[in-house]
Amino acid sequence: MHVIRPVRETDIDVLCELVTGTGVGMTSLPRDRDSLARRVQTSLETVEAGPARLADAERALLFVLENLDTGAVVGTTGLHTGIGLSEPFYSYRVSTVVHASPTLGVHRVIPTLYLNNDYTGGTEVGSLFLHAGHRGGGLGRLLSRSRLLLLANHREHFPEKVIAEMRGVTDARGRSPFWDGLGRHFFSMPFRRADYLTGTRGKRFIAELMPRNPIYVPLLPTAAQEVIGEVHPDTRRARALLEAEGFHYEGYVDIFDGGATLEARIGGIDAVIRSRALRLTPGQPAAGSPQCLVATMRWSAFRCVLAPLEVRGNEAVVDEAVAGALAVPSGETVRAVPVDPDARHMHWLGRALDE
Repeated sequence: MHVIRPVRETDIDVLCELVTGTGVGMTSLPRDRDSLARRVQTSLETVEAGPARLADAERALLFVLENLDTGAVVGTTGLHTGIGLSEPFYSYRVSTVVHASPTLGVHRVIPTLYLNNDYTGGTEVGSLFLHAGHRGGGLGRLLSRSRLLLLANHREHFPEKVIAEMRGVTDARGRSPFWDGLGRHFFSMPFRRADYLTGTRGKRFIAELMPRNPIYVPLLPTAAQEVIGEVHPDTRRARALLEAEGFHYEGYVDIFDGGATLEARIGGIDAVIRSRALRLTPGQPAAGSPQCLVATMRWSAFRCVLAPLEVRGNEAVVDEAVAGALAVPSGETVRAVPVDPDARHMHWLGRALDE
């Protein structure tokens, strides 16, 4: 049995060990103890402040995936709201300019990168990492969708636009073709160093060194052009999960590695649309009951599990171990959504809950 729960101060050491496997490009999970400790503290403060304070400033929540049988922390996931309010949030927007000469009969449409802060004030989902030894069995989906159920629980407090910065393409040595073709000319440092500084010190230095003028894509090396809007092979599954939820690529990319940024409106996210509030009922779900994500509705004690669930009227029937993992009393309201996109399961769940 695995459960998503808020990070605790006592998790810092195990987080330091866990993130050694993230590789480069995961700036939201820096391999630096002090930076991780600050992220944990920020999450604790955000939980304590409550959802009504989300609009005040940049705030962040970090959750861990715990194996309840062993106590091991094997994954992380998180939310960052009010992005860009305390320090600028930069991205490149891939646009076009037209160069034309009727005299010469030339008409060229040229892709161009524009530095922008268009996502300021939005919510970012990120910090998703699952230990390699625990991949499969739906745990990646649990990590990804659990934070979407949190959005559904408190959607009135979150900005409507939600984004996800996808890790861009790097090679086995941690080199980024996009960085080598663009960023290094202005920062005079390897990608690993820029990645580390972003994760540990923020992005203020970008404004000081990055050119403000548009970048003409054809002037970049071919290797850099080819990875614009692409994602790292290890990130393709995460991208597919988000796209299945309704996230999409609108031409925004990370300024360091060129990775795609996906976006969605809360009201258009599948887990938000299809999830339902039910009363938790410990018992024995019927054979063949669909696998569902089941999450508590409590802000300060959010927990989420993956388990078979049977709907009986407005009750969510799960076995005693699942109810114990959620750590809320019988009869308390929980939120559930089926994992299987099969239309029969979705229709059956939705009809039962609307009765």
